[in-house]
Amino acid sequence: MPLLDDLIGTCEMAAPARPWPRLAVDRSQWQRSAGDLAAGRATLVALWGEPQLVHMAISDSAHRMAVLSLTCHDGRFPSVGRLYPAAIRPERAIQDLVGLVAEGCPDPRPWLDHGRWSVGHPLSGRSEPAQRLEPYTFLPVEGANLHQIPVGPVHAGIIEPGHFRFTACGETVARLEERLGYVHKGIERLMMGRSPWDAARFAGRASGDSTVAYAWAFARAVEAAMGYQVKDHTSALRAVMAELERLANHLGDIGAICNDASFALMQAHTAVLRERVLRASQEAFGHRLMMDLIVPGGLARGMASSGPSAVRAALDCIESSFPALVELYDNTTSLQDRTAETGFVSIELARLFAPGGVVGRASGRHVDARRQPGYPPYDTLDFDVPVRVDGDVNSRVWIRILEVTQSIRLIRQLLDRLPGRSGDTEIAPLAPSGPGEGAAMVEGFRGDVFVWLRLDGDGRVARCHLRDPSWFQWPVLEAAIEGNIVADFPLCNKSFNCSYSGHDL
Repeated sequence: MPLLDDLIGTCEMAAPARPWPRLAVDRSQWQRSAGDLAAGRATLVALWGEPQLVHMAISDSAHRMAVLSLTCHDGRFPSVGRLYPAAIRPERAIQDLVGLVAEGCPDPRPWLDHGRWSVGHPLSGRSEPAQRLEPYTFLPVEGANLHQIPVGPVHAGIIEPGHFRFTACGETVARLEERLGYVHKGIERLMMGRSPWDAARFAGRASGDSTVAYAWAFARAVEAAMGYQVKDHTSALRAVMAELERLANHLGDIGAICNDASFALMQAHTAVLRERVLRASQEAFGHRLMMDLIVPGGLARGMASSGPSAVRAALDCIESSFPALVELYDNTTSLQDRTAETGFVSIELARLFAPGGVVGRASGRHVDARRQPGYPPYDTLDFDVPVRVDGDVNSRVWIRILEVTQSIRLIRQLLDRLPGRSGDTEIAPLAPSGPGEGAAMVEGFRGDVFVWLRLDGDGRVARCHLRDPSWFQWPVLEAAIEGNIVADFPLCNKSFNCSYSGHDL
């Protein structure tokens, strides 16, 4: 019997929620669910807290989803991370943001709070003074002839901040430990009390390179809470935006990975193709990144009349140029020497941490939110989800290459289905005037973006949680670099391309 069948049959509903139930569980059921995660009978989707309440979204082997809620009467809850390591960092974030303590968590150090906030536990609902924190202690490493290399949080390139502490023996990495949280924005607190349309702007800025994915996931969560269904035309335009975002990012990543292997020619060519996608997005939707276009209930604007031809021209350019670049990548021995068998992620490690997107699919995980749990219009479209088992940098490049072809295929199908008046604008005809609770998952270029929210009696955002796919990918990067040389870290890091901003909240 799938895990959730048993829980749904024995637990009370914590609140009316759509499209997945939220169940009130006791401590024993919470701990049993943690054991199911560790045993591979379920997958952790998200873990977050609010005052006196901790939530865990999970999916079972039948791809059914639910949110489990545990009341923390004494401000404590049994650690999931004690049994399931992927939950450790979310538990540390819960302690920083809400003040709830995960009993038995193997790593109780602060995570997002660096001791520089003006308040303590900002999502706790209490006015608390800022915490006094001891200097951050990195995990010890024992062995002969080891030395440490600190990198960041300020980096050589114009990228987001994050600290990487390498322990190496010569050039070989024995351990990498990350410290993130430098771009914590308090985004969930900023959304509270706002109308869904105001809050949507914050969701779209959680990670700017995934603005479409976040805005779509947030809009779908609001629409679920309201019981509202958008029109097929709206879903189709949203999907066009999402696939254009995926195309632009994958093309940029393929070139950047090659550039980190000192093969700048590939980056030069893929940058041209990426620019074509961005210009087509500007022509079609009025913004290169398509920011603030997806709103709860519809679209802020539709596609311009010249949009379909501009997008098709960009796709034609990619289809004529990209195969030669793929051949160049595959036949350049010096490049393959850098990417093949570098940054290996085993199938077992991918199963344990359940990373989505390119990272998961390059290590044997058949996961894609467009298929499971699925959402319109992808349930009516023909596309493949590429999966490989090699688990190295080369495999992650090839997943991106194959996904480029699939995104082109999807966009062409969507454009063929659009009615003649592509510029129609649709906004929800109703305003939320009462409480509701909803959740959604949308496949971004990094993987699945999860959003849960609750609307209060006035239809404003009472609570919201945004979960970036990077939460389950960053820890895997630490394992992927072990045994590689320090000089291969940029290559491994870019092949993951985790988000700092989306993770730091």
